[in-house]
Amino acid sequence: MKFNTDVVIGLEIHIELDTKTKLFCGCSTKADKPNSSTCEICLGFPGSKPVLNKKAVDYSLRLCLATNSKIASELIFSRKNYFYPDMSKNYQITQYELPIGDGGELELSTSKKVGLVRIHIEEDPASLVHPAGMHDSAYVLVDYNRSGRPLCELVTQPELTSPEEARDFMKQLINVLRYLKIFDVNNGVIKADANISIKEGDYNRVEVKNITGFKEIERALNYEIQRQKQVVKEGKKIILETRAWDAQAGVTHSMRSKESEADYGYILDPDLVITDITNEWVKKIKDELPELPRDRAKRYVSEYKISADDAKVLTQDYDLAEFFNAVVKKTSPVQAARWARRELVRVLNYNNLEFSESKITPDGFATIVDLYDKKKITDNVAKKILEKLVIEKFDVKDYIKNEGLGVVSDSGKLEGVVKEVIKNNPKAVEEFKAGKGNALNFLVGQVMRQTRGAASPEEVIKIIKSLI
Repeated sequence: MKFNTDVVIGLEIHIELDTKTKLFCGCSTKADKPNSSTCEICLGFPGSKPVLNKKAVDYSLRLCLATNSKIASELIFSRKNYFYPDMSKNYQITQYELPIGDGGELELSTSKKVGLVRIHIEEDPASLVHPAGMHDSAYVLVDYNRSGRPLCELVTQPELTSPEEARDFMKQLINVLRYLKIFDVNNGVIKADANISIKEGDYNRVEVKNITGFKEIERALNYEIQRQKQVVKEGKKIILETRAWDAQAGVTHSMRSKESEADYGYILDPDLVITDITNEWVKKIKDELPELPRDRAKRYVSEYKISADDAKVLTQDYDLAEFFNAVVKKTSPVQAARWARRELVRVLNYNNLEFSESKITPDGFATIVDLYDKKKITDNVAKKILEKLVIEKFDVKDYIKNEGLGVVSDSGKLEGVVKEVIKNNPKAVEEFKAGKGNALNFLVGQVMRQTRGAASPEEVIKIIKSLI
């Protein structure tokens, strides 16, 4: 494949499916105490026989349908042979020859569509614990609780061109997974192996492993890009290798030269029979699919009469969409969409918060929108309360009452404030009389300052013009 961008990134993303038991045995996926949820099957004892978890296949089919992947007609498993402490039986059961899903795509927030190579099912290796960090630990602990948990691996085309796009891809993927209800965002593990190359290095590819979550991937890739640029600057050649991301140290470490698929000696697993994926099975899963982001966005437009752009932004974050669903039961959907899409997103970005990290509640937000819609608070006051509500919890109506932030509806009181401002700013008054528009804005600003933003700008302008 020929490339022409400065950076080329492809992702291999491992998604832990939210099932109660492991992929090929009845051991719980929820155990906390190390090595407390294991058996002869997930540890690979001689003579043990794996039995496939149908729920894991159902969840994988949901993901295939949501990404428009072509679903295979048969379910075939292979053994990926390697010797490492994280897989006690010295092979991993995975799909190689025929993945459950072929092709497909996922849309970024920018509307760019990123192609998929494949989606396949495999078992998770054990968890390796490095007590002093990956680079400095004198020994490694192994927790086999994770060994055998069901994973869906999603492989992208090398079509991402920046760490920011890679982060957005991970974020949009997690959003889809949450809509599908196949991933536990609080306790589940989602990891990415990133293949990254740069133009200056003749697109020689380096794989970076062990990247967890969408925030870490941007950090890891930014580091690796700079490392590769430094290698080229020093006159050295970028070698094909596998590196590990050490989140604690914020660096990548070389692990080994990059393996080829042939190094793993794949063979069909003789203990697992080939399973037909029938049209009836696929149809049943399709009929049971929950509402996906694109479908929910269309419904918001038709049902609530909000703009398509607002609907798209709202549905690109599962928590924000669920929040909006609760808010529209209490106030105007159009105003709620406007304030959620623009002002709430602005405040979250300013505080560097994801929606799930904020303190805001549907009741508090709906109260702000409703009071603004009924002209009981001004635009300025509503924005300031929202900024406060995102980072702390309080009763909105009590706060407005105690702070005197309701719209100043007493025309006599407001006129008194305007008269005082006119008296104290004779220069601005003369400039206004001379036709300078900025002078009026200044006078309005002074009134808004005196009333702490609680006066209606339109009413203030009307009074100023009547008095001057």
